[in-house]
Amino acid sequence: MEFKRCVRCGCFFMSNNDVCCNCESKDRFDIAKLNNILEEDLNFNSIQDLSIASGVNLNNLNRFIANNKIYGIDNISL
Repeated sequence: MEFKRCVRCGCFFMSNNDVCCNCESKDRFDIAKLNNILEEDLNFNSIQDLSIASGVNLNNLNRFIANNKIYGIDNISL
């Protein structure tokens, strides 16, 4: 285990993950929300539009995309 700083909230924690245990559930919720939105509607022109529609912070959205947690974004301008 490593001493890390949570990329989501900034707190320090011991883990092999990038987010603290408090933010793990928030990440799972946001990822599920984004995947559900993308299943229903693929008419987003940019990730900014997706961020606004979902309420998910753009930094977190970019992190999810970089870690391949979101599917169906092939036609969205990054």
